[in-house]
Amino acid sequence: MNRNTLVDLKGISKSFRIADGRPRKVLDNVDFKLAENEIVALLGKSGSGKSTLLRIVAGLIPADSGSASYRGNPIHGPAAGISMVFQSFALFPWLTVQQNVELGLEAQGVGPEDRAQRAEAMLELIGLAGFGGALPRELSGGMRQRVGIARALVTNPDVLLMDEAFSALDVMTGETLRDEILELWADQRIPTKGMLIVSHNIEEAVMMADRIVILASDPGRIRCQYAVSLERPRDADTADLRQMVDEVYALMTARPVPQVAVAAAAAPAPVDYALPATDVARIEGVLDLLAEAPFEGHADLPQLAEESALTDEELFPTYEALAMLGLAQVEAGDIALTPLGQRYAQAGHVLRQEIFGQQLLAQVPLATRIRRMLESEPSGTMPRERVLDLLREGMEQEKAVHTLEVAIEWGRYGEAYEFDFHTGVLKLPDEAEEAA
Repeated sequence: MNRNTLVDLKGISKSFRIADGRPRKVLDNVDFKLAENEIVALLGKSGSGKSTLLRIVAGLIPADSGSASYRGNPIHGPAAGISMVFQSFALFPWLTVQQNVELGLEAQGVGPEDRAQRAEAMLELIGLAGFGGALPRELSGGMRQRVGIARALVTNPDVLLMDEAFSALDVMTGETLRDEILELWADQRIPTKGMLIVSHNIEEAVMMADRIVILASDPGRIRCQYAVSLERPRDADTADLRQMVDEVYALMTARPVPQVAVAAAAAPAPVDYALPATDVARIEGVLDLLAEAPFEGHADLPQLAEESALTDEELFPTYEALAMLGLAQVEAGDIALTPLGQRYAQAGHVLRQEIFGQQLLAQVPLATRIRRMLESEPSGTMPRERVLDLLREGMEQEKAVHTLEVAIEWGRYGEAYEFDFHTGVLKLPDEAEEAA
């Protein structure tokens, strides 16, 4: 191994057991290296295994196959040179700030006097001097995340892992904390030699990383990598950085979603495709925003994200839904309404429902499958469990439930079928029952 390689993953695969005991593969044959003096960002949709990969590097969970090593030594549990910052702060509420920061040092066997001095010095460095005696509940969200970062850095880690460390914070607080971490890194005021960050925010990844790794989903595997060649500190408003953000958006949306979802009308619907995690209100909200000035039906994805005030995590499933329903096309980092999407934007509520229902049954095989199952029943009804059983054949319980919830919401809006929330029964609309 090159002596400048900090983390080396070879052929990493990982599965978890779903409700019925069968394995569900989360990562598949991932090869990855983190070098000294490098910041790498992991991007990918839900189900791409980003956080799982981070936990394998941290030694918190083992891989099922493949090898993971840190500075040439196999990772078989938490490594002394690797620390992690969690999204949820992960502080012990009954311990003071000082005691929370000292935890890692205590686990390493550092004596009380030494760890107190090091914790105080780190709290001062991270901007929390004087707060050592406070409890986490007395701090703001930004200050609590500073405690989490101080706890990770006080052990002088070679490698710092950050799992959406800024996503639980408001935008200004997150950006401030991110910039401070980068400043500590640039000034070499921390001994960390490499960072691996998980993010759902494309601009954040471009602002921080030297290299962006984009993961495919279900199972997670490396789809492509993107080098960020700009010097730090970076200005989010420069043309070069905006261009890079556009290029990463294009990579994230490179595979047309309808090709995954669309099946021949006569074929049985595949039941292993999870519907995008978005609802009708958000779909129509983004469509209406796209149809209005200044976009007039065509937008650069980063600009639309800024105008909508939604996160990338909220927007990507909505783009996917718009494309799946034939209302928009996403290509090369841009989104454009189709002629049908333009018609939808100008339509009233009743016509929107009609178009939505038509496209749902034409383009979303799961909805078509539900409708046909109902039509085959003399009563025109069936319990939701029958659909759940089908979905569980190809996905874990939680994803199956969520996918059916989305299918029910979309189907009810488009009047493709109805659902009684009290009895858990799906049924044909009254008009369809009469026709049958």
